[in-house]
Amino acid sequence: MPIWMFIVAQGAVLAYGLLGGVFLAFSDFIMRSLSLVGGHGGVEAMQVINREVFRIVFMALFLGMAPVSALLVVHGLAWGEGSGALLLAAAGGVYLLGCFAVTVAGNVPLNEALAGLDTRAPDTIRYWQDVYLPRWTFWNSLRTAACALASVLAMLGLVWSASA
Repeated sequence: MPIWMFIVAQGAVLAYGLLGGVFLAFSDFIMRSLSLVGGHGGVEAMQVINREVFRIVFMALFLGMAPVSALLVVHGLAWGEGSGALLLAAAGGVYLLGCFAVTVAGNVPLNEALAGLDTRAPDTIRYWQDVYLPRWTFWNSLRTAACALASVLAMLGLVWSASA
């Protein structure tokens, strides 16, 4: 494996782990805490979170890992050799499908629907409790697992490649 790919893969292990940690915090206690806030406070807080997530650090990491993951897939399948390269390709694929695609197809549409709701409307709290919280948390937990798995696969791919 070329040294540049080794460095990219090391960065991917770290980035997948960092992203997984953010998602884990939401699935583990943030969403539960927001669900316990009285009235429409949880809805309002999540609307703010969904606007603030576009800050540079998180979005650079989240969006930046899509092309990095695609590079891991292409390199692992087209130019890589051995099981280490296949594990790196699998890591990239898991991130692209289990995190990036899930975000685009699952979490973002829910966030957009929530953003358009009036926090004082009676139907908003029903949507929040009956639709948004369970579905968003489900998709988010899938992202958490995908990032953790991608990190483990990339780490194993590096170890396997280094020992070969």
